[in-house]
Amino acid sequence: MGWLLGPIAGAIASGIGSLIGAFLAPYTAGIPAISVFGAILSSFVAGTMVLGKKRRYWWLGLTLIFLIPLFIYANRAIGLNGISPRIFIAGAFVDWSALVLFILPTRTLFTHWIKGSNLALVAAGIFGGTWTASGLSHLGAVAITYSIFNWPEEVWIALIGIVPLENLIRSFVGMVIGCGVIAGLRAIGLVKSREAIY
Repeated sequence: MGWLLGPIAGAIASGIGSLIGAFLAPYTAGIPAISVFGAILSSFVAGTMVLGKKRRYWWLGLTLIFLIPLFIYANRAIGLNGISPRIFIAGAFVDWSALVLFILPTRTLFTHWIKGSNLALVAAGIFGGTWTASGLSHLGAVAITYSIFNWPEEVWIALIGIVPLENLIRSFVGMVIGCGVIAGLRAIGLVKSREAIY
């Protein structure tokens, strides 16, 4: 939603959608407040991935903000719970890889591809952008949930393969749906939001 409506409207729309989903299907939400927070965060991040001058420095502030939960997460896992640094790095792959992709010029490269006319590049941009936005959303949420559940190293080891697979599937589904939505919106010539990047 952030790519369609911008960071603020996209975050609000995603938050409302997630809240409705939490009421209609509470078994899918885990902790509903954290699910809504994650949806808001993901769309906000996507909306800040822009070209040009508008909001072009928002990523700096967000990077600093996302370093805080990464530090809290790592400190709690390695410093307090004695999780092996190698296990933490592997288990938090989605989180730190998303942050790296957000910091690097890939942030604007994904946007450039989404904005282009080549559908294959639009798909690649949506896939990479979804990996990044969802990964940062996961980072924001997992810093909270790990403080609540404090899972042991055995769970970390199990999650090493599960979390990246989940984000990979999410990115693929986002790519398929996003390509269809963007192609459809372009085809019907609907007036797009001033904040839209497609």
